[in-house]
Amino acid sequence: MSLKSGQSRTAAVFIAPSLIPLVLFLILPMLAAGVLSFTTWDLLSPPTWVGFENFKALLHDANFRNALQNTLIFIAGYLPLVYILGLSAALALDRKFKGSMALRAAFFLPVITSWVIVALLWKWILNPNGGVVNSALHLFGIQGPGWWTSKSWAMISVIVPSAWKDLGWVMLILLAGLQAIPPEYKEAAAIDGASKRQILLHITLPLLTPASFFVLVISLINNFQVFDQIWIMTSGGPEGSTSVIVEQIVKNSFAYGKMGYASAMSMSLFAIIMAVTVIQIRLQKKWVNYA
Repeated sequence: MSLKSGQSRTAAVFIAPSLIPLVLFLILPMLAAGVLSFTTWDLLSPPTWVGFENFKALLHDANFRNALQNTLIFIAGYLPLVYILGLSAALALDRKFKGSMALRAAFFLPVITSWVIVALLWKWILNPNGGVVNSALHLFGIQGPGWWTSKSWAMISVIVPSAWKDLGWVMLILLAGLQAIPPEYKEAAAIDGASKRQILLHITLPLLTPASFFVLVISLINNFQVFDQIWIMTSGGPEGSTSVIVEQIVKNSFAYGKMGYASAMSMSLFAIIMAVTVIQIRLQKKWVNYA
């Protein structure tokens, strides 16, 4: 009995360094935001309890609805693009050849690069006046669009850099999934006369679904919280065309001094992410194949 008690104390000592910051900087702020969502607070005077008034106001807030719609548009554009590109890269690099490791590292480099650097780089590349893309189009006599200054092109201007930055992460996960597939399955199919296309569609992709499921879940959780690239490249503009939920939370918190209302937005976003994640976990039984 004393041995188990001693083991528990030893485990607690090793866990504490990571558990204490988790509680202080994640769990307690989440609980505080939950309480603040039922108050009105301007950061200067004490919070005032208002019950569900903040959540009722959200239902009639056109800016919040627009931000939710833009968040969904961003996800709808980003997710297929990054998955297809990541899968293509993983399939291409799923074999050893000279320079394969260097290529894998090159694909992953943007993942570990700060969003500030990436966003500023792409803002320069997509600059309507003298940017790399429009200058290249001009050589062919094509008038480039306004990109992040245009209401029609601003969201695309954010989606493309986002997919480019995360491409290496998706590639890495899918590459690990590909290398976990037993080669005997493909060899047996090839002996039976299956073409490379048939092997890809009927063996590789079905057995890759666990890795694809992981990519889908993590990508959705992260991209419902998209913020950095939006804030740096467009600040939610032009005319609110790239305004997203987290950007609205930040503005309501620190620009408008509506901390309670912003907390209600945060709790609503948490509920949306939780609901989407639960649905994905329940639906995985219908399409994820664990060999």
